[in-house]
Amino acid sequence: MAKDKKILIKATFPEKLVQKPVTYTMAKKFNVMPNVRRSKVTKELGEVIMELSGTEENLEKGLKYFKKLGVIVDPVAGDFIE
Repeated sequence: MAKDKKILIKATFPEKLVQKPVTYTMAKKFNVMPNVRRSKVTKELGEVIMELSGTEENLEKGLKYFKKLGVIVDPVAGDFIE
């Protein structure tokens, strides 16, 4: 059985995706558990700092899915919640 891994990312959603269930769909489709740490969402842009956990393979597939849709994904070092 593959061991779960956790990563911390900043996902930037363009206006066309702000009101779509992109994170939910990715989580269900690739068996990845999102944990939102911070978010700032406006009508034009969504910025979300989230921890994703799942197998390395599923995380890679989920991030590839995000990028294919036009989500900008950046790694985040450290943890923002004390």
